[in-house]
Amino acid sequence: MYFVIIARDKPTGGLRAKLRTAHLEFIADKQQLFRFGGPLIDDAGTVTGSLMILDLPDRAALDAYMAQDPYFRDGGIFETVTVQQTRWIVPEATPGGLAAEVARQKAADAAR
Repeated sequence: MYFVIIARDKPTGGLRAKLRTAHLEFIADKQQLFRFGGPLIDDAGTVTGSLMILDLPDRAALDAYMAQDPYFRDGGIFETVTVQQTRWIVPEATPGGLAAEVARQKAADAAR
């Protein structure tokens, strides 16, 4: 299952820089879980949060991951954290995946 995490920093900031080394060390050997991970950056170039897409078996595994990641575990960085499950459509992870999705959608459209 793919999970999108959008975490917005508290305006006061500061704790992100303090925990960044611990966070990077934590994720270094967990890169296989990530489809994407990086900072959210505003128009002025300021980091305002984090965006992560992780591939984990279920929500319990995601919660266990977040309980260990210093950015989430040590608290105080994020004002809001949104978690949403998603499905990988493009670019195709498996050849023919997009065509199969089109066929499913056409069948759903016809059933309406």
